[in-house]
Order: sequence, then C-alpha cells, then structure tokens
Amino acid sequence: MVSQIESETSLSLPKFMSDEGLLVSPQEQLKRNNLIHNLKQILMTWITRVAYQRRLPQHQIKHASATLLVYGSYGLDVYNADSNIDAVCVAPCFASVAEDFFIVLYNMLAGRPEVSGIHSLKEAKVPILQFIFDGVLIDLAFAKLQYTAVPENVDVSTSSFIKDIDETSWMSFSGVRVMNRILQIVPDVKIFQELLQCVRSWAKRRGVYSELFGLFGGIHLAVLTAFICIKNPSCSLVNLMSAFLKTYAFWPWPEPVVVEDGPMPLLPPLPPGTRVLMPIRLPSTPEEYCYSNITTSTFNKIRSEFRRGYRQTQDPFKPHFDWGNLFEPFPYSKSYLRFIKICVSAYNNVELGTWVHWVKSRFHSLLVKLEEMHALCDPNPTECIDANIQMSNIVFYWGLVPGRGDNLDVNNATNDFMRNLVIGYSNNPGSLTLTLVQASQLPKILELANDDIKAELRLSNFNYKQQMIPVYSTHEPCHLVGYSATQ
Repeated sequence: MVSQIESETSLSLPKFMSDEGLLVSPQEQLKRNNLIHNLKQILMTWITRVAYQRRLPQHQIKHASATLLVYGSYGLDVYNADSNIDAVCVAPCFASVAEDFFIVLYNMLAGRPEVSGIHSLKEAKVPILQFIFDGVLIDLAFAKLQYTAVPENVDVSTSSFIKDIDETSWMSFSGVRVMNRILQIVPDVKIFQELLQCVRSWAKRRGVYSELFGLFGGIHLAVLTAFICIKNPSCSLVNLMSAFLKTYAFWPWPEPVVVEDGPMPLLPPLPPGTRVLMPIRLPSTPEEYCYSNITTSTFNKIRSEFRRGYRQTQDPFKPHFDWGNLFEPFPYSKSYLRFIKICVSAYNNVELGTWVHWVKSRFHSLLVKLEEMHALCDPNPTECIDANIQMSNIVFYWGLVPGRGDNLDVNNATNDFMRNLVIGYSNNPGSLTLTLVQASQLPKILELANDDIKAELRLSNFNYKQQMIPVYSTHEPCHLVGYSATQ
C-alpha cells in the first residue's frame, strides 16, 4: 500500500509542474533550437567579415569559424517560456572584444528584424551583449581561443583548448565548465534536471531567486541540487525534493556546500567587514566559490523559506498532499506592513533598459547600506510601472522586516546609493528615488495573491482593464512582469 501511494505521489509532482505551466512546451523547445541555430549562422557570417577586415590570408578567411556555447537553464534543459538564454560567443584569436564584438557584431545584430532592445553591458562582471532574439532574451558573453578556427562543439573543459586564454574569456567560460562538470558527476542526469526544474520554480515563486537582489542565482541552485542528487542516488523525485529542503533547512551555514571531495581551499579574499553567508563551491574549479550577493537580509529570507519548505514536505506521501501549498507564491503584501518603493526612471525606454540593469547590478550595496541603517529588507524582484510618473520607469517594492528600520532615513540611503551608482557609468544616468509606503499603498497586483486575483476578476465589479495596465519587461518584451496602477 505504501509503495502504491509513493508511486502515485511521485507522479503528482511532475503533473503539478505541468498543470501549472512550469515546464517547457514542445513548440517552445523547437523555437529555441531554431534560434540557437540561426545565431550560430550569424556568428559564422560575422567572423568571416572580421577575418576579411583583418586582411587575413584567403585560406584563413575561408576556414575562419566561431561558435556558440550555451549554459544556464537552457544548457541544463531546465528552462521554460520565460527563461532567458545564457551563451558565449567563442571566437578565434584574431577577434577583439572591444571592436569586433561590441561594435561589429552589435551592428550586425541591431540591423536584423528579429533582434530588438540590444545594448552593451561592458561594465558587467562578465561583459555581455544583451538583446531580444525572436522574443527571447539573450545574454551573450565573449571569449576567444588561441586558434584561427573554432570547432562547433569545442570542449572548453579540455585544458588544451583553453590554454593561454585571457581573464575575460576564462570568466565567460565559467558557466559552461560548471555545467559540463555537473552533468558528468550527477548519478542520473534526467532526475537531476527534473529536481532542478522543481527547485527553480519553488525558488521563483517563494521570492528567493534573483542573484542581483542578493538571492540565489541559477548556478547556486544547480550546485545545491547536484549535491542532493549525489548524496541520494536512488531516491525518487518526491524524496529528493523533500531531502533538498530538509538538508538546507538545517545546514550549518556558513559551512560550505562542497559537491566534490578534495582539499578545502581558503575562501577568496573579501573586503574588510564582509563575510560569505552561504558559501557554495564550484565543482569544476576547486579553488573557486559561487559568486554571491547574499546579505544578512536575504540570508534570513532564504533560510526561512528552506524551513517553511521542510515543514510543508515532511510527509509528502500522506493522503491528499497538495504541492500547491509548497509552491504558493510568497504573499508580500500580507507579510509586511511597510515597503521601500524604489523607482528607477529615465527619459526613454532605451536609456531605461541600460540604467535599470546598472542599478540592479548594484542592489547588493543598497541592501548593505540599509542593513547598516538597521533596516532588514525582503527585496521583491517583481517589476512594476508607476503610471503617475511621466518618465519611463520601473518600480520595485521591498518589504521591511517589522521592528527594523523604524527610523530609516531614506534620503540618506538614496544619496549614498546614487553617489556610488554614477561612478563608472558611461551613459547619461537616469533618476532613482526611495520612499516609504504602507502595504495599503501597493499596486493592486501586489496586494492580491494569485488565486485572489482570479477570484477578484471573476466575482467583483473591479474594472481590471481600466485600472490595471499589463506591463512587459523592458528587457523581455514577451514577459509579463506586472501591472501599472493608479496608486
């Protein structure tokens, strides 16, 4: 009888994921496969042009080649329709990042009808071109090898291929090398992918997934999931999900999570007064740890969600167990009385796209500043728009932990953050404001849980279309991120 219940429950989790639209459709798979094929063809045209402009010998121009390597959610096959694609343009030795990648390739992509919203993020930790290709957000990094022709499926985990590469290329390959190593060491790739898909969906719905906001990034969850699969090689998906939440609910942080055995290196040097709260070692490079923006605020939120998840899945085989309780979207408006409203604005959407990405990439320092002012925050990554502001804008609402930050001086926090923001920013900076608002002042879309929204639309006289305008991400035009509202 127990085995029958376990069998039925094991099927219930994939069914829940499918019913909730958390798995990718065959149509989306085909679309993305075609997209990658087309992007590879563009890179081949690009590198031939670069070789010609470099006046290389005719035989080198003829055989010049570049390729595209994918990693992240798409490379691990755990993506859905809202996921972006992380990729690396792997170029031969004669191509340059400053001229050929950020100018020549940029212009080629910008001139194509299926490409929109392209902009250069040269100051990022790993410099990238970011653009929409056929409705899908692409983050394209650059790396080059000491060859004049790059094999299509080059193995960058092989030392001979990556010999003598520069630091930018090494960092760009990091995601690919970690992905390849994870897929080598997990005992069952398929069950690892299924578990990671569940973990990612749980993390997004519970508000603990967004590296720029001091939360988990995709690489953190991939390594944590691999660790569970390796430690529990014969478990079902349900038992693995339960083990994942239990293990990290009681993990003795800051003890590192180490997927592969080996000598324990010292953590990388950190600025004075800082510490790694959740160290996770990369499996492909024993001397490196996952880069992390986690602060005291977000550490508390993540640990709280692990413990909630553990309580929800202590007995997943009991009758009428409902996965919907575990994956219930985090109720921000019911959890906090006050919020910090962060409004990021610029004169037009083009300037806003670059400015928002720059601001988000520095949210870690804002979180740290607020904590220095005794304010602990829950940084909700959801993007909204304030219809009352004439300038193009994106608005975030961060919950303030009760009893903390009661005397918060938001003007001081704003001025301090803005002083740091403009340093190194090469474009015209936009505006940024921080204000304190009550939960009752949130946009309607954030006041209601998902089920409540559906009920509100069905049963009330609330004129949704008139008062709530759907807002699509500046960076992902096909991805609904929230709604504008009269506040």
